[in-house]
Amino acid sequence: DERVLSLGFEDGETGRHSMGLTNARFYGQGHFFWDQRAATLEDQVLMPFQDPVEMGMTLAGLEERASEADYYPDLFEAAFGDPAISSERMSLALAQFVRSMISTGSKYDLGRATVARRSDDFPNFSESENFGKALFSMPPPRGGFGCFVCHQGEGFVAQSAQSNGLDADPNVDLGYGAVTLLASDNGTFKVPSLRNVALRAPYMHDGRFATLEEVVEHYSSGVQPSPNLGPPFFSNGETVNQIQMTQIEKDALVDFLKTLSDLEMLRDPKFSDPFVVAQ
Repeated sequence: DERVLSLGFEDGETGRHSMGLTNARFYGQGHFFWDQRAATLEDQVLMPFQDPVEMGMTLAGLEERASEADYYPDLFEAAFGDPAISSERMSLALAQFVRSMISTGSKYDLGRATVARRSDDFPNFSESENFGKALFSMPPPRGGFGCFVCHQGEGFVAQSAQSNGLDADPNVDLGYGAVTLLASDNGTFKVPSLRNVALRAPYMHDGRFATLEEVVEHYSSGVQPSPNLGPPFFSNGETVNQIQMTQIEKDALVDFLKTLSDLEMLRDPKFSDPFVVAQ
């Protein structure tokens, strides 16, 4: 959603910014929502229906609404073998749909297929894009910024909730800490995949950054000494290792992040609105 906070069925605003879904299936812990309150994707997909702001329904009301549509019985029978409609089956179908949102056709993927190691220069990349890739992938001792610590592997997705120093006070939004009730989780949030990141502004759980340039500037000079801040920024309880990037480095990182855009995926008819008749 391009809005900082999404609008619900009576124009109420959601508590946090809408999260990107590309490569959601590869998140290490398997939990969903920014605060990871849903243990599985099957649990997650039913929660927006029942949220008083988002859709304001009950599961019984959802089943009744779907049963009133003449096209759903045939679709349920095709998927499950009989036309019975239930919220459990809806959760299974919705979860599998989200899992199907996998990106493999970006400029990054085309370059990665031509080299043995991600650290090699990609022949289809510009000099700035390759420089940004090196800054992203290398640890600080080797001249990089260690971005891979949170955005791991070819999926560019974390294995656990993290704090990236948005606020010095972790109580501004407890995030995962509100779920676990552990102080060590306060102010930590799920880290979604960076796939298609250039196409889904604004950024962070509260949508505070409007552009990728603002995001990079945060990591350059704006990281706050939150008590649960992790590497590569954490120094001690009072100070932060501010990177202080040059403008060339900032531009290179943004250029690299844009190579993760997968227009082929976005144009795939599988993800188009099934209720809109193609012209």
